[in-house]
Amino acid sequence: MTMPNRRATMLGLAALPLAAAIRPVLAATPDVLVTSAGDVAIYPIRHASLVLSFGAETLYIDPANGPALYEGLPPPTGILITHGHGDHFDIATLNAIAGDTAPILTSEEVLARLPGPLKPRATALPNGATGEIAGLPIEVVAAYNTTENRKRYHPEGVGNGYVIGFGDKRVYVAGDTEDTPEMRALTGIDVAFLPMNLPYTMSLEQVAAAVAAFRPGIVYPYHYQGGDPAKLAELVGDAAEVRLAAWY
Repeated sequence: MTMPNRRATMLGLAALPLAAAIRPVLAATPDVLVTSAGDVAIYPIRHASLVLSFGAETLYIDPANGPALYEGLPPPTGILITHGHGDHFDIATLNAIAGDTAPILTSEEVLARLPGPLKPRATALPNGATGEIAGLPIEVVAAYNTTENRKRYHPEGVGNGYVIGFGDKRVYVAGDTEDTPEMRALTGIDVAFLPMNLPYTMSLEQVAAAVAAFRPGIVYPYHYQGGDPAKLAELVGDAAEVRLAAWY
């Protein structure tokens, strides 16, 4: 007899058996996070790119890899960019999908590199700041490497992660980072998108240790090309529900 997944029930999602704690998510079929203010549709796009749609608002996060991946989705009412690496900041894709009015929230590094037509509607927030986009509250979380021989990839103070509020739920998109003290100190995270590829971000063990520290309800491993997200689920155990999405 299978037992219901208590964490999924607590998050307002359909209860899942423990045997289904790891499950594929079709790119064209969103997962749904139920909040006090309506549902969030979660669309994994590719690698480090995702779309979160909430009522009339749709956030594109690190849009990259060409506009064809976004066909059939609502246009963005807000765009979040974590940092300036090409798999997160893709000017050609951005120009194609940004429309005429969607505000952009990003880092100082990216703001300086935005093309002229997009720059006037962009805002840069530093690590630790708070703000909003499309009427949704945002907290900026530092994203950087902590291991000495990896610090050149993502120096401290440059990249952003974001915690986004949707009603009574909080979604954390980590960007490119290791398991920093700022990540470990997070509280009340319902869904976390965590990267895991070496040498640029975290090892499986680092992700599992971070999850044990800040206890998100649901974890989506992303930015893991060539990695083994199923192995992560074994390491995480009962600390969180691990969901495998169609990133590749």
